[in-house]
Amino acid sequence: MSSDPVVSVRSLTKRYGDLVAVDRLDFSLDAGTVTGFLGPNGAGKTTTLRLMLGLAEPTSGEALVFGHRYRDLAQPARRVGAVLESDDFHPGRTGRDHLRTLALAAQIQPGRVEEVLELVELRRAAGRRVKTYSLGMRQRLGLASALLGDPALLVLDEPANGLDPAGVHWLRTFLRRFAEYGGTVLVASHVLAEVAQTVDRVLIIDRGRLVASGPLDELAGNGQTLEDTYLELTTGGLS
Repeated sequence: MSSDPVVSVRSLTKRYGDLVAVDRLDFSLDAGTVTGFLGPNGAGKTTTLRLMLGLAEPTSGEALVFGHRYRDLAQPARRVGAVLESDDFHPGRTGRDHLRTLALAAQIQPGRVEEVLELVELRRAAGRRVKTYSLGMRQRLGLASALLGDPALLVLDEPANGLDPAGVHWLRTFLRRFAEYGGTVLVASHVLAEVAQTVDRVLIIDRGRLVASGPLDELAGNGQTLEDTYLELTTGGLS
């Protein structure tokens, strides 16, 4: 396994006029880890993910994945899988057809569609139109989309939203197993109790700035829970 970081973020800054959404952010992610990305609403989490994935341009600094800007990766879908929204689907398509369309666009073998449907336990519902899916089913379909290229990095924004307790347990087990096989996961979430059961490391940002970074057992130790630490470090916004 390479010792180089899978993700390297250096002095990453994004301004929208006078608003500083991301302020000189620095962090790195190693292979085989699950990292929780935490912060109040408006703290800059989603903006950071968009900058990593080339969906927005930084004002200054850089975000590299596998040593390159996302846009410079060859076949990025085979390196990085991402879910930033749970409703990025054509409502009239079936789940299977949605995945087939993505596979065709990314030049991925069509047989991979059935594999990822099995992985996310959505095969029985794959012939239904997406407009009939629950929020939890849409989350699973989004994860299936991210997995199509068999990526080594997953970037997920609130992946447990809409999942029932069994689904949350399934997601936790899936992400841990993904990391055990050498994959890397960055998961933004508000569900602190679930994050505490899933991740190895934690990044906490507030008002665009990194306020804590480290192993979970260091940030949630000495009799404190992750929630205690989070509330001490963040101000403003809603959790």
